[in-house]
Amino acid sequence: MNRLSTSFRDRFDVFDVHHHVGDASSVLGLDAKGVGPSGGASAIAAEMATRIEIMDRGGVRQAAVIPGHGYLRPRGHADTREVNDGIADYRDANPTRFPIAMGIVEPRDGELSFGEIDRCANELGLAGIRFHTRFQGPQIDSPMIARYVERIGAVGMVPVMHALDESTEESLWKVGQLAYRFPDLTLLVLDGYATHEGTKQCGHLADGHENLVFDTSLSHNEYFILEDIKRHGAHRYVFGTDLYSAPLGTRISHILAQLADSDLSDEDKAAVFGGNARRLFGL
Repeated sequence: MNRLSTSFRDRFDVFDVHHHVGDASSVLGLDAKGVGPSGGASAIAAEMATRIEIMDRGGVRQAAVIPGHGYLRPRGHADTREVNDGIADYRDANPTRFPIAMGIVEPRDGELSFGEIDRCANELGLAGIRFHTRFQGPQIDSPMIARYVERIGAVGMVPVMHALDESTEESLWKVGQLAYRFPDLTLLVLDGYATHEGTKQCGHLADGHENLVFDTSLSHNEYFILEDIKRHGAHRYVFGTDLYSAPLGTRISHILAQLADSDLSDEDKAAVFGGNARRLFGL
């Protein structure tokens, strides 16, 4: 296993764009652990302390936090609003380590979600809205998602698209449809490198859509990401891990050490490890 060199922290200020906060027990059919934004102050403090320990051990100074999509929704839109309130509170509890938080809107809520996009931007100060349509129902290039993406860009937030290509709702070519429709809007693509087919499609999409930025989450190894960085430019890639709240999340991805050991220039490494993400979110 690759190890970070002792000088790594002195050379690179790592920002992880892909941390989920919340209790995924319910969606896995397990007993709820009470972690995450809605678990109470003591549970949140314990969850955050564990997350920071994982980050420190793994060489990550800052992270963007996102709710998971496994939250229960018996009250519908009210539950989504509560999740967005919770992720903003989590950010505010330690903005030095978690300067960026992103929210969720649900296509199920129709027109109500436009108001929630505005509230996330103007009241909660969230930096992006994330979609994970395998959990939400529609295709990622559906007309309703496209309308939300347009509104997200209009209020100055970043549209964030989970694209785990094994799910037809999140097929990467459909992300390309959105990129084609909104050529002046930067879209952040998460989990694209999670499968072999997705990995190949990411390189193809990067060729045709300059407005797509890809994270490194769930990649088996650095080989294809490294080749794509060299081909398309380091400015198109950001470091991400898909780290969940403990006990599901236990460590930072091996990709960080592998890219640190690669033949990329220090300038390109610094861009991928943190500079690009901070620029994307206006830090």
